[in-house]
Amino acid sequence: MARKTSKSASKDVKSAMHRRKKGTLKSGRSGKTVKSKKQAIAIGLSEARQKGKKVAPNKGASKKRSRKSSTK
Repeated sequence: MARKTSKSASKDVKSAMHRRKKGTLKSGRSGKTVKSKKQAIAIGLSEARQKGKKVAPNKGASKKRSRKSSTK
């Protein structure tokens, strides 16, 4: 099975994790310090996508939540 993420994209995630550990990784608009490992990974993947590297598509953006109204 092929890799979903390129090795260079993995380096971007690794870099984001190191910045989180140092306390220098900041979130988007608010600029707050990131403390969650999951958020650090998400930021690393996002940065890799912006650079045009091979990364699996964003799961949150692909989901469409539509509710069907149920009538009885």
